[in-house]
Amino acid sequence: MSYCSQCFNVLAMEANISSDQKERQSEGLHPEIEPSDLDHEVVVVDDDGTAVNASGWKDQLDRQYGLLSLCGIALTVDNAWVALGSSISVSIANGGPPGLIFSLIVAGAYYSFIGLNLAEFASAIPSAGGVYHWATVTGGPRWGRILGFYAGWINFFGWMFDLASLVQITANITIQMYATYHPDYIQQPWHTYITYLLVLWISTFIVIFANRLLPYLQYAGMFFVIVGGVVTIIVLAAMPKTHATSHFVWGSFGENNLTGWTGGVAFLCGVLNGAFTIGTPDAITHMAEELPRPKKDLPKAIGLQIGLGFLYAFCFAIALCYSITDLDALLSGVNSYPLATIYAQATGNNSGATFGLLFIMFCSSVLCTIGTVLTNSRIYWSLARDNAVPLSSLFGKVNERLSCPIYATLLCVIFATGLGAIPLGSSTAFIDLTGSFIILTTVSYAIPIVANMLTGQKYLPKGPFQLGGGATSLFVGWGAVVLIMFFNVFYCFRECFPFQTLPPVISLTIRLIGVWV
Repeated sequence: MSYCSQCFNVLAMEANISSDQKERQSEGLHPEIEPSDLDHEVVVVDDDGTAVNASGWKDQLDRQYGLLSLCGIALTVDNAWVALGSSISVSIANGGPPGLIFSLIVAGAYYSFIGLNLAEFASAIPSAGGVYHWATVTGGPRWGRILGFYAGWINFFGWMFDLASLVQITANITIQMYATYHPDYIQQPWHTYITYLLVLWISTFIVIFANRLLPYLQYAGMFFVIVGGVVTIIVLAAMPKTHATSHFVWGSFGENNLTGWTGGVAFLCGVLNGAFTIGTPDAITHMAEELPRPKKDLPKAIGLQIGLGFLYAFCFAIALCYSITDLDALLSGVNSYPLATIYAQATGNNSGATFGLLFIMFCSSVLCTIGTVLTNSRIYWSLARDNAVPLSSLFGKVNERLSCPIYATLLCVIFATGLGAIPLGSSTAFIDLTGSFIILTTVSYAIPIVANMLTGQKYLPKGPFQLGGGATSLFVGWGAVVLIMFFNVFYCFRECFPFQTLPPVISLTIRLIGVWV
């Protein structure tokens, strides 16, 4: 049976279930199955009597994540305040501190539209495939397969760029921890790449061989994101002997716009930093088949990730900007990880305090990398399971003893190993990676949203979380699409003007999509 046919057969069978049966489904049970027969949520039983989930497949992965551990994954993979500080080089020249803070606010509003749409999709169709499954269903029998194929692959490539950028961040943090106590150390690109490989492959080893420990690691990740964030904000607020002026933090946009672009264009380009900060709303949707109650829990976790992630990032951004006492040192490019320069300024070059702040970020970033490897492997595995990739029979396999799609995980990590080499030959590679991640993932989100709007929302089943239909759904849906199209244009601009060559982010992204078109 084709994947598209499976989707519609599952939805058709679900539509014929009585209200009493649906109540049992909401409790995680199929109406024909007793609790003693099945411990986890399924949608229907197929013609052969096999319990299948919303993807139309029998469960192959353990449903071991509760709401708390799911929220841990959401906050850890998002890692908002760490991502903001680590990617500050993307936007600090686009208006200085005011550009950084206000662009984050705009990104928060922008991703709220996206998050509402994804929450409704995840509640209706909880599938490890995420956007490609949603696009397949909302596109209807005629267009579903082609839309699902492109949405899935575009989303996968976007997440691969995110993985590469996150490992790059972790590698830079690791090196800066060493450099804190070795002031004469000069960082070389190959040092970063070797560290990158160590972080990536150690994380992979944990994902494959310690899968059953991952929920507990996500608790730790949530601790470092929440508690570590509070500690860092307090240190940045209390420790500096002198703080930046309020004019510098809130009103110096014009004088610190060093891009060559006009103020409006510079600001809109700088929203990329805010988007990278909270731009992972679909991360946890790929864990749907490892949750007992995905229809109820996924929308909650998406809301928590965007809301709490934005709040922490906003507070951190303010504390961080007041800690900057020498913006020129930050913009000089001497340090490959500018946040370390800010930490040194905030602590008065106190090596112990700077190391401590970096260590908090290191722990959070390592756990974020583990969660992102996990997410990427689930995306590729779900594509392979539905014969949407070459050698699908191999990459669609799951080692049930380890509860892990090993081959899909290894392929993702090998791909990321190659992407990590890009910074060896490009000084702007990090901006290129983050830009490609945001552009590709948001395009993949737009595909099912547009399909759902154009088909009158008639193919999307009703889940516990709904936008209510009518004008509200249309406003949120089309609002998200317009914002995606608008901002993605500016994300493709060069970071400085004038320029003589095509921005690498445009070249890289267009070539990648072109291969699959």
